[in-house]
Amino acid sequence: MDDGGGPEWFAPKRFGWGARPVTWQGWAVVIGFVAVASAAGRWLGDRPLAFAGAMIPATAVLILITAKTTRGGWRWRFGKEDER
Repeated sequence: MDDGGGPEWFAPKRFGWGARPVTWQGWAVVIGFVAVASAAGRWLGDRPLAFAGAMIPATAVLILITAKTTRGGWRWRFGKEDER
């Protein structure tokens, strides 16, 4: 999912899928997601369908932003400069 010219707010994990924030913008995205999840848990925790209705799109947005702004794109990584 790397377009080659976008921002690089996240760095890929060494093994498996995923990334970690490496810029303030990446950290802002993660902190924003945690804030949404905390608010949803506080106000919608006793209503599971409403909670899921808030968290599913929030998680999808987090994944899309992370995938589009990860250095080298998202793919399975095997460690050690991807031996495969």
